[in-house]
Amino acid sequence: MADFAAIVEIAVVLAIILAIAAPFGDYLGRVYTNRPAFGDRILLPVERRVYRVLGVSARESMGFREYAGAFLLFSALTAAWMFAMLTFQSDLFPQPTGFTPMSWDTTVHTTASFLTATDFTHFAPEVNMTPWGNLLALGVPMFLAPAAAMSVVAAFARGFIRKDGTLGNFYVDIVRSLTRVLLPLALVGGVVLVVLSVPDAFPPPLWAGPHASYPGFAGPVAGFQSIVYLGSNGGAWTSANVASSLANPSIWTQDFGLGLFLLLPFAFPFAFASIVRRPGEAWPYLGTILIVFVAGLALFLAFEGPPGLSLSGYRFGVVPDSSFQFASVYSNTGSNNLNIAGLAPIPQMSLLFGMFTQNTPGSDGVGFGTLLVFALLAIFIGGLMVGRTPEYLGKRISLTSVKWTALILLYHPVAILIPTAAAYIGGFVPSTSSFATVPFCAGSVCSNAHAFTSVLYEFTSEAANNGSGMSSFHDVTPFFNLVGAAVILIGRFLPMVAMLKIGSEFARSNSLPPGPGTLETRSLTFTLYLTLLLIVISALLFLPVIALGPLSQIGG
Repeated sequence: MADFAAIVEIAVVLAIILAIAAPFGDYLGRVYTNRPAFGDRILLPVERRVYRVLGVSARESMGFREYAGAFLLFSALTAAWMFAMLTFQSDLFPQPTGFTPMSWDTTVHTTASFLTATDFTHFAPEVNMTPWGNLLALGVPMFLAPAAAMSVVAAFARGFIRKDGTLGNFYVDIVRSLTRVLLPLALVGGVVLVVLSVPDAFPPPLWAGPHASYPGFAGPVAGFQSIVYLGSNGGAWTSANVASSLANPSIWTQDFGLGLFLLLPFAFPFAFASIVRRPGEAWPYLGTILIVFVAGLALFLAFEGPPGLSLSGYRFGVVPDSSFQFASVYSNTGSNNLNIAGLAPIPQMSLLFGMFTQNTPGSDGVGFGTLLVFALLAIFIGGLMVGRTPEYLGKRISLTSVKWTALILLYHPVAILIPTAAAYIGGFVPSTSSFATVPFCAGSVCSNAHAFTSVLYEFTSEAANNGSGMSSFHDVTPFFNLVGAAVILIGRFLPMVAMLKIGSEFARSNSLPPGPGTLETRSLTFTLYLTLLLIVISALLFLPVIALGPLSQIGG
């Protein structure tokens, strides 16, 4: 009965988010196409002043090179700011008790991780960060990284409605992403979390919360946690992440966090439909997301519980905690409230699959952008099957677009499998005796498979810009720091630049009238076709490593 009530509770949260997603997505579409939207009277004057300070003309529209260049320059400046703050935080800010500066390679990894909203941590915030370093070095990019991602995907979507080859203005997009979306929602979210008993203050260094075994500090946890959820970031004020009562004191804060990190990913299909002015285009994407999401969650819950993670490992029950962890990974937020290393093999496999696809629903903006890339591939294959030039929304899918689409699909397994193989071939993986033991792994086959799964999970999480980790072995080494940083940066910037290139190709394409061979995308048939294509391609790319990792733990 308790499990049924918890399932109903999760279903209610999901239903509320879905109800909000459509109108909020339409609002996002208006924001990114400069149509009248809520808040114009207050925010338009503010934004004009910001444009003047930046020396930006809001009417200037950028092509692929200009937009991509502005995006990369903005990211480089953000990275420089972060690296400087992390390197010199001990000189700039008061140090908490027991503070230890990061090594240079950990600083590189941390910079890459938080620059990309990955937030995969190779450090302990209580030990390696000062409170102000936490806010300025890590809190600032928690706003800037998702704002940049949302801007890029908005530009990608605008390519389908333009004819001059331009995509919009990056600086306008990122200002509006901050002023219209992230800042106000994070403020409201922080206030709600304060009401729900999450602390938000600036006390001196102290022994914080239940973690009396190491020095820590309290601080503006509610405001920090709000943008962690909303921006698909996944970092936390303490190393216990949301398993800590400091950040997640009750089932209410957990459900609210669940809603926050699903809001933008579920709204983006509707934002795309609003941008291209075709409301029905949202439903096939939402249908694909829900089919994979619900099926994956059902699989996760069906195989979770003892002998995986013991019941004492759950704070609020098997279903609420498992649902939160699952949704966190599938939305590429990566906030941890469970010990993933202690999960049963099938739930581990389910989490890996969510990071293999990256788009069910994926992170803010980029998740939907990746799903749109899969849709273009599906339409291209469908067009070839009926002997008609493939087209979408009245625009021809060019050979260049298909090449960049293929690059987005193929870089992901390369970014995961090559580092995993290099870690083993180079002898950088500890012996299996160094890995955390789990209840279901007794034999040598299972122990080796668990070790392989841990390394595979690490690089998969980094390549997907997810940030969740199994934390079952010592990965704070120069190899895992530097190679991990490279994987994170490739996983972030290569697909986003490719999306801009595809968008610019569509923006230069002439409109085509629909014909008898045009694939109808606003249909149940296309939804099922896209879902099956997504599952089959992801399975073909990663089935061998799934067999070597999670599946080999079963009965091992």
